[in-house]
Amino acid sequence: MSTFEQNLEKYADIAVRVGINIQQGQTLVINAPTNNMEFVRLVAKKAYEAGAKDVVIEWNDEELTLLKYTLAPDEAFLEFPAWKAKGFEELAENGAAFMSIVAANPDLLKGVDPERISNANKARGVALEKYRNYVQADKVSWCVIAAPSKEWAQKVFPNTTEEESMAKLWEAILMATRADLEDPVAAWREHNSKLLNKVEYLNEKKYAKLHYQAPGTDLTIELPEKHLWVGGGGNNENGVNFVANMPTEEVFTLPKRDGVHGVVQSTKPLNYSGNVINNFSITFENGRIVDFTAEEGYETLKRLVETDEGSHYLGEVALVPHDSPISNSNIIFYNTLFDENASSHLAIGNAYSFNLEGGKTMSKEELEQHCVNTSITHVDFMIGSSEMNIDGVTKDGEREPLFRNGNWAF
Repeated sequence: MSTFEQNLEKYADIAVRVGINIQQGQTLVINAPTNNMEFVRLVAKKAYEAGAKDVVIEWNDEELTLLKYTLAPDEAFLEFPAWKAKGFEELAENGAAFMSIVAANPDLLKGVDPERISNANKARGVALEKYRNYVQADKVSWCVIAAPSKEWAQKVFPNTTEEESMAKLWEAILMATRADLEDPVAAWREHNSKLLNKVEYLNEKKYAKLHYQAPGTDLTIELPEKHLWVGGGGNNENGVNFVANMPTEEVFTLPKRDGVHGVVQSTKPLNYSGNVINNFSITFENGRIVDFTAEEGYETLKRLVETDEGSHYLGEVALVPHDSPISNSNIIFYNTLFDENASSHLAIGNAYSFNLEGGKTMSKEELEQHCVNTSITHVDFMIGSSEMNIDGVTKDGEREPLFRNGNWAF
């Protein structure tokens, strides 16, 4: 077995044992691309070996997706199959775990009418709201990992052959997820412990707000009184630990819905719904997005902001040091799973209820009473750089350095 094959085995293994942490007799649902069937089979094999009762594959195919967006009538994008949404709800209710393997072509839907994409996203978001609540309240174990596609690899490494770019992207993914190390499980335990130290410090401080300053950015974000910082692994409602994103370098919390003021400038491209949004700036007043600009992808950004009322507000505040493995690779992945872990970021849309004390058991109305944003969408965008300074502001108005020149200041 080659070193690459060994590392691929390790990657599939940590996705199942650390990411999902599959339990004996549990069902695993994998949302998977058809362009990575061999890797999906390897993950399924590891899941069964670790004690899974069943592995259910929800296949997606980019060529079929593009065909639909190109040829289907407009009304096809106004609906989402109720039977599929119900199926996900039932699986979640019965304690299944959910893994997504992403391999998206960042430019798949370039040139497609943005209204079609927006309508499809809305229909999907509304239909899957109940299932999504299971995931975003950490009631079930879930994990997002990645595998290359030839189009994605060529986007990241454009001046190489198809074979070379695929090899390079696999190498970058395996490095970012620690799958290339001798004992990835031990490495993940150590990494999660370091993230937990930052989480504990921030939760002790209970800052009233954060102030961000960088070129093009002067932003203040108020935090709810009972906010909680989270990082690394979390626990589902049965107390089983899992890691939702592999890789992950962030610690994050939620903002006060109406407490965001100022302007923020993006620092990396955002791949959203098969389109790239780049060099964009967003202005907030009383939490609400009141203006935005974009050099590339303006219409796509506009449709994102206009998804619903909640998509005019933020749902996540995440801190990532500039001096971190993915950032130091100097690779722009055009994939949020990786790019968000190279850079401090924010998310437009829904907040995670577990970022609020007692939030996991609150209704949507109760969350909103605590100034927690709700939406059918949640989209991260990157704002961190080596020029980013962030201060934590206490209830008494004292300012303390959190980040200096893009890195932790404590």
